[in-house]
Amino acid sequence: MNIFAQFEARVREALEALVQSGKLPGGLDLSRVVVEPPRDPSHGDLATNAALVLAKEAKANPKALGEALAEELRGDPRITEASVAGPGFINLRLVPDVFHDVVRAALTDTEFGRAKLPGGAVNIEYVSANPTGPMHVGHGRGAVFGDALASLLIAAGRKVTREYYINDAGAQVDVLARSAYLRYREALGEEIGAIPEGLYPGDYLKPVGLHISREHGRNLLDMPEHEWLPIIREAAIQAMMAMIRDDLAAIGIRHDVFFSERTLQGANGGKVAELLEELRTKGLVYEGRLPPPKGQLPEDWEDREQTLFRATQFGDDVDRPLLKSDGSFTYFASDIAYHREKWLAGASELIDVLGADHGGYVKRMQAAVKAVSDGQAVLDVKLCQLVRLLRAGEPVKMSKRSGEFVTLREVIDEVGRDAIRFMMLYRKNDATLDFDLAKVVEKSKDNPVFYVQYGHARCFSVRRQAVEAFANEDLSKASLAADADFSLLTDPGEFEMMRLIAQYPRVLESAAVAHEPHRIAFHLYETASSLHSFWNKGKDLPQLRIVNPTDRKSTRARLALVEALGGVLASGLAVLGVTAPDEMR
Repeated sequence: MNIFAQFEARVREALEALVQSGKLPGGLDLSRVVVEPPRDPSHGDLATNAALVLAKEAKANPKALGEALAEELRGDPRITEASVAGPGFINLRLVPDVFHDVVRAALTDTEFGRAKLPGGAVNIEYVSANPTGPMHVGHGRGAVFGDALASLLIAAGRKVTREYYINDAGAQVDVLARSAYLRYREALGEEIGAIPEGLYPGDYLKPVGLHISREHGRNLLDMPEHEWLPIIREAAIQAMMAMIRDDLAAIGIRHDVFFSERTLQGANGGKVAELLEELRTKGLVYEGRLPPPKGQLPEDWEDREQTLFRATQFGDDVDRPLLKSDGSFTYFASDIAYHREKWLAGASELIDVLGADHGGYVKRMQAAVKAVSDGQAVLDVKLCQLVRLLRAGEPVKMSKRSGEFVTLREVIDEVGRDAIRFMMLYRKNDATLDFDLAKVVEKSKDNPVFYVQYGHARCFSVRRQAVEAFANEDLSKASLAADADFSLLTDPGEFEMMRLIAQYPRVLESAAVAHEPHRIAFHLYETASSLHSFWNKGKDLPQLRIVNPTDRKSTRARLALVEALGGVLASGLAVLGVTAPDEMR
């Protein structure tokens, strides 16, 4: 039950009535008309920008149009007041029954808050860490963001595929193989000394070397590199992916598809060659020269004729090379082929979750997706900014296990899955995140994950108290929804909880449309805060206590409200992949 969608439809009906009466011209673009909470709750329950956004097109004064629309809306029995404010905003106050019905819906509808957005299949690619070592905390942010976004879109009615792209081709996996070969020799008893520069130094490769030594004995020592390299490489990639999958499982991350980069390659160039031929057929490939990049020229800059993709035809700044000087495919060509595979698999909306250092990747890949799909697919690239890892405000030192950084698994083991997931989502993905290992385990209002989970646990505590006080009562949600007298709930704190329950469906839908799961985390914190504030008020004012053994009717009404609010907290936490505990220790 989304009252914002309901009243947006009512506003559109009122606008149509104004058209029919000749007060507005027909054919107006209503796409920008919204109904939302007013910025200041004291102004009303809902607000619409209809008069403001339509005035110019209608050649009308915004305030005059607002007054005409407000007059039309005043005839709705659910609206007690419609007033025009500022340059044309219309604030609406509703009868309490509207919010009472929302609480009843939250109690009885197991799908409360969920939406049914239009659109085709969605492919979300996230994590895609190179299989060359353990994941670090930055990988964790992208992993949590992508996983929560997938859950959010599913809650909004979309069909979603979660995908991981395994970068198992190229120079970095050969470096991994040579690093693992060193550990293989070490496992056989050789003294390897300092790790040569350019190889991966972390201790995480020691078990890989030991495993290879047990499987192959000393046989690989007598082979030339071109023979042992593919054997070691395959073993190392499999070991790294097993470690990555294990780390992802520990934080509740899952994928439907693990796509190997190597499957794009094959005889005569494989899928990448197919892609190049398709672009040629469409007239999107030509031989030409690129202008030099602005500023200081890089050392590898070559002024030569190249095979180029007409990226500028699809909104990019420059055309892009598809072949290197040695005739091999560029990384960009492989990336286009990979996204073409997603499109051919049936996805019309592609989402890539990447690190902040991939900002230059966005325009070119959006151009490429338009080209291979003939404009039928769209690509949204979500960049996740850096995570600064702190402990009590001080930067955390690097990890011995990785040799370079603190691993994600080390953080999971220290603070737990829920703290990581919630705090990774409590800030917008494109803003740098300070993650303080000490603060995320505090049991205080300043720790958002604790405060929200404590809110859910408090809802269960209220239920237990009510069951004890009214042992012979039917306190099921269905019973409460059927006979609770919500007219008894007149305190501003009680209405605040109703208002936030009513906003949840709108928050979920808007978060899904914007691809911004942090909106759910923010709303949950505000919702939990409203419960805690009302609880504290009841400690000082006995008449506002949620469970009052001498007042059956008020207790049933407040218990119904708290049960509905707890349902919102549980639903939102499920979207974020965070547990909703019944009690806190």
